[in-house]
Amino acid sequence: MQPRVDLISLGVRSVDASRRFYVEGLGWAVHREVPGEVLFIQANHGLLLSLWDAGQMQSEAATDPPAGIPCITLSHNLGSAAGVDQVMADAARAGAAIVTEAKTQPWGGYTGYFADPDGYRWEVAFNPTWKVDGDGRVTL
Repeated sequence: MQPRVDLISLGVRSVDASRRFYVEGLGWAVHREVPGEVLFIQANHGLLLSLWDAGQMQSEAATDPPAGIPCITLSHNLGSAAGVDQVMADAARAGAAIVTEAKTQPWGGYTGYFADPDGYRWEVAFNPTWKVDGDGRVTL
């Protein structure tokens, strides 16, 4: 197995609410959609984000409904602290709950966290030791 991730699927309570947040609120483009069931967004460099009806996902993947907020973060990395502040403001305007205001971290980076309509945490980060190209490609 090659070390790569091609698709991240999030089980969501309402595909319509997720569509309003990600597509209408954040302005992300839909790649493919089955209304009310699943929504695919081309996230970055071949990576797809799937927002999938949680009941259908749990049935197919043989999982139980989560007891709380899933312990996973998705990270959006930027080339500057100012970029972090801008994305955090964009997310708040789209309806995100700001979980942690952006701040300088003890390790030297600058991060903030927001939650989407299902509580999934997004880290918005600037790491001064990483390079982020103009097209968003992150190099460690």
